[in-house]
Amino acid sequence: MLVYGKNVLFELEVSKIKKVYTSRKDYLPYLKENNIKYDFVNNNVLDSKVKGNHQGVVIDIFDYKYYTMDDIDSDFIVMLDHLTDPHNMGAIIRTCECIGATNIIIPKDRSVLVNDTVFKTSVGAIDNVKIIMVSNLNNAINKLKKDGYFIYCADMDGKNYKEVDYADKKVLVIGSEGEGVSKLVKENSDEVISLPMYGKINSLNASVSAGIFLYEMGGR
Repeated sequence: MLVYGKNVLFELEVSKIKKVYTSRKDYLPYLKENNIKYDFVNNNVLDSKVKGNHQGVVIDIFDYKYYTMDDIDSDFIVMLDHLTDPHNMGAIIRTCECIGATNIIIPKDRSVLVNDTVFKTSVGAIDNVKIIMVSNLNNAINKLKKDGYFIYCADMDGKNYKEVDYADKKVLVIGSEGEGVSKLVKENSDEVISLPMYGKINSLNASVSAGIFLYEMGGR
């Protein structure tokens, strides 16, 4: 997988890097110090590899290795119900890492996966969280309930998020950009929570609303 950008280079775990392509001499001391293989190339080569603003560096990394339910080690879990926008996923990962909600569950199918845009948008935060892939979100919810987690589903017709007394062990479910939380996941949740809307637009970007919920519900 090819990722790119200055912050990504310096925040990635060195062990995840296969090789670096760079046009900037000021990156070379870092690469040499960490024994990272690299090719010094011109920007035309970098432009041919990626479409975004590479800032003079493209990094070839090993494909992301997803975690399983057995790897859960947090009392605050975020579940993404078929999110499709990698920018939203990357932004949510970064907010989760900032507050210490380090376990994120995604479904295997019909969902954005960890790609170069997710890496770029998370700005290195993805190395400090666990992305857990499951075959079925409802099965995952049922298992989490048995393990003592309380499931909060974010949706428009729920209780004001400010008026909720949140459990110590909890899961926040964020729905997809277009469809929101799926019907079965919503029905399987313990409580539906929502953000009050006072304008003419009745919804927020998924990563923005997730950020508000995450800070209200608390991290570690």
